[in-house]
Amino acid sequence: MKRRDLLFSALGLLIAWQAVALLVHRPILPGPWEVIVVFFKELDNGLLIHFGVSLWRATAGMALSVLVAAPAGLAIGGSSRLNRIFSPIIYLLYPIPKVVFVPVVFLFLGIGDVAKIAIIFLILFFQILVLVRDQAAGLPPQLLQSLHSLGAGRRALFRFVYLPASLPAILTALRQSIGTAVAVLYITELFATKYGLGYYIYYNGSTLFDYPAMYAGVVAMSLLGLGMYFFVDWLERWLCPWKYVT
Repeated sequence: MKRRDLLFSALGLLIAWQAVALLVHRPILPGPWEVIVVFFKELDNGLLIHFGVSLWRATAGMALSVLVAAPAGLAIGGSSRLNRIFSPIIYLLYPIPKVVFVPVVFLFLGIGDVAKIAIIFLILFFQILVLVRDQAAGLPPQLLQSLHSLGAGRRALFRFVYLPASLPAILTALRQSIGTAVAVLYITELFATKYGLGYYIYYNGSTLFDYPAMYAGVVAMSLLGLGMYFFVDWLERWLCPWKYVT
């Protein structure tokens, strides 16, 4: 997508925001310019720290999910025996909304960063696992047989065939899950914590009734999600250059 299109889209959203703010004409919905001014002021008033904490939690959960789910998906998709064993379990667990495990995770892991990262991990894990498994299982048998005939072992197949073929699926799963992961991050940061954008937004909106600061936190959390989304796009261009060859 061209930068010019993104710029025009952002400008259109700001204009729509301003129009709605004028129509509502209440303190609960300040205009975009007021929020932008407060946003930059709040960066020196703790907003940057809250952003950094949320970024750490989201990044750690995302990295952990890739490190665990991608090899697991490759192993299951590349072995018919493992696929028969684990596919029924995945079939039962995948449709369950992972947000229902939030209280369970807090009970077992406490209310610190480990629990928040674990919840993000759970959300991304199944998304990546299923897509990578399906991608690995869908490779043409003729390709694998020809490589076997050339002397390629299982390790070589995973490194040079299964992994490159599954990279787009891994990145697609990450891209699809970022919005959900950030939303759940907001929910987890409402519980017994003093740091994180979720806490910042809730505290300013429901305790201080500082609505411009609350919306500044919403903007910061939106930038967090957008930044992660664009980072995955960059990773795809770097790791999968063949997709962009014209």
